[in-house]
Amino acid sequence: MSIVLGIDPGSRVTGYGVIRTLGGRIEYLGSGCIRMRDGDLGPRLKQIYDGVSEVIRQFSPDLFAIEQVFMARNPDSALKLGQARGAAIVAAVNAGLEVAEYAARQVKLSVVGTGAADKEQVQHMVRQILKLPGNPQADAADALAVALCHAHTLQSLVRMAGRGAGGVCAKTGRSR
Repeated sequence: MSIVLGIDPGSRVTGYGVIRTLGGRIEYLGSGCIRMRDGDLGPRLKQIYDGVSEVIRQFSPDLFAIEQVFMARNPDSALKLGQARGAAIVAAVNAGLEVAEYAARQVKLSVVGTGAADKEQVQHMVRQILKLPGNPQADAADALAVALCHAHTLQSLVRMAGRGAGGVCAKTGRSR
């Protein structure tokens, strides 16, 4: 059993999503958004750090995953997004969590089946996979998608390791 915290970072709104994996089953634990007040970037980064730290205290995750920075058209926006990611990552590392990072296309591919999915498709699939009564907020849905992507990636790695556990005979090429 593992608890996975997914983060969709933003300098104005940072989404978070928490799921629990039980073997092949995945269940929803919680999600939401950390909304920053207007003002200077420094205090907003502290809000992200404090908010992610509080979510970590509340849910005690074993695993932490975050969306990577995408190259925006506006370099200033990309820089602010990177700083928001940094604040969330520091909160995770301070709590003793390893950090896994996923590109947005990889997250969408894992959850929707296409890397070009739009926000509404991500919301819909997150709702279906986690059997939620309604669509979560867009940023929370994106964070849940990051958590689901990490869970799916780990499940795939476990399956692949299980297949290769016996090794392959050098003479016959058959599994042992």
